[in-house]
Amino acid sequence: MADTTQSPGWSLKGWTAHLKTPWSLIVVIFAMVALLDPGNLTNTVQFAIRALAHTAPYILFAVLLLAYLKATGAEVMVSRAFQGRETQMIFLPALFGGLAPFCSCEVIPFIAGLLALGAPLSAVMAFWLSSPLIDPPTLLITAGALGWPFAIGKAMAAVGLGLFGGFAIRALISNGAFAEPLREYKRSGCCGSGPKLDGKPQWRFWQESERRQQFRAEFLSNGLFLLKWLALAYTLEALLVHYVPADLIARVVGGEGIVPITTAAVVGMPAYLNGYVAPPMLAGLITQGMSVGAAMAFMIAGSVSSIPAMAAVWSLVKPPVFAAYLTLGVLGAILAGMLFQLVI
Repeated sequence: MADTTQSPGWSLKGWTAHLKTPWSLIVVIFAMVALLDPGNLTNTVQFAIRALAHTAPYILFAVLLLAYLKATGAEVMVSRAFQGRETQMIFLPALFGGLAPFCSCEVIPFIAGLLALGAPLSAVMAFWLSSPLIDPPTLLITAGALGWPFAIGKAMAAVGLGLFGGFAIRALISNGAFAEPLREYKRSGCCGSGPKLDGKPQWRFWQESERRQQFRAEFLSNGLFLLKWLALAYTLEALLVHYVPADLIARVVGGEGIVPITTAAVVGMPAYLNGYVAPPMLAGLITQGMSVGAAMAFMIAGSVSSIPAMAAVWSLVKPPVFAAYLTLGVLGAILAGMLFQLVI
């Protein structure tokens, strides 16, 4: 008599592993919304799709660029460009990160490409922390709602946080930390499956069969990886927007002193904080008693990361790098809030 208890398709372990995949979690999340709040299902799904569609061009560009550089062998040139210039490569991303109009989720594809091409983690972290904080439209909106001192303060905080994070990571690396920041999925181009790259890029990679195969493999593997995790990230964002209003979270951080600033940074880190909506909201909260330091800490922490962004970051780097990213973001937000409180 056959033993049906050993069927792998129905094993508890198999189903548990299957439920851990991003696509399965997305299905489960929307199924729960359909069950518990069916009237809001359409809005939640549409929000997640629109957010993912907005990010899709960034993903496509980053994945195409990464696949091209891998297939041509140009990552060797990128690695050489960073040799002996780490200090400069910390200052430049921190200074110019604010010019890039990326939120904390949209910057993930570019961070993935930079790390995969061998850029120093310190320089990448500088861009990672500074880029989501400010861009020209956000600067103007912030100035209109909160005044130019607040807008300029946030722009300076973006540069300062980038420098703080970059040099902190550099110090940790010099002591042996973060030897391999990326998770395993980025190693596909290193171990025998692609063409032998001799250090001289072949810009017309399509003329060689092996390089064409590597381009396809890199494009598919990196594209699918980023797509599934950012899809989950924006699904989580949709839940936050519809069920955890940012103004409700912010109301717990009124008052003066260091404690409200620290609380604002801790609360702001996982909160959804849209850079265009946040300034008017915070302006109203400041009139109701929220300190300017707490407002700055909340805005910076919410811009650096959020639960959607953290989901994408977790999928990209190893846990020690993830912990450093969060720690630097919170500490930087607290320091920025305290300094802004003292100056204003």
